[in-house]
Amino acid sequence: MITEEDLAQQFNVIIEHTHPRVWESLRQCYVKAINPKPYLTRANIKMCVHYTKYIGIYCPNRLMSAVVEQKNLLKEVAEYLGLVEVVCLNANNLVRDPLSNLKQAYPQLWLDLLWIVTQEE
Repeated sequence: MITEEDLAQQFNVIIEHTHPRVWESLRQCYVKAINPKPYLTRANIKMCVHYTKYIGIYCPNRLMSAVVEQKNLLKEVAEYLGLVEVVCLNANNLVRDPLSNLKQAYPQLWLDLLWIVTQEE
């Protein structure tokens, strides 16, 4: 069985080898394959995703627009790997949100996001 870590790694390798210019931005982000829990399957009102994995790209503020510009290309690679969607999330907002329980619930993810947010180009 392929794990979420393997999918994220494969996604990164494909982007690195086939789209080096996109990789320059993406390598400064945190890429994670996400398998939603049953109570989180409703992505939005228009689309309901049932137990399917997707790629979450946690970007610092300075790279958010560059990654969003390439979202169609990233989605093609994700679909090639059998994933449904690519979601870009602002890591700065997640780390600095005073109401977030990310630090307590997922301390490793919080530390990884803090690392990418504090890095300079």
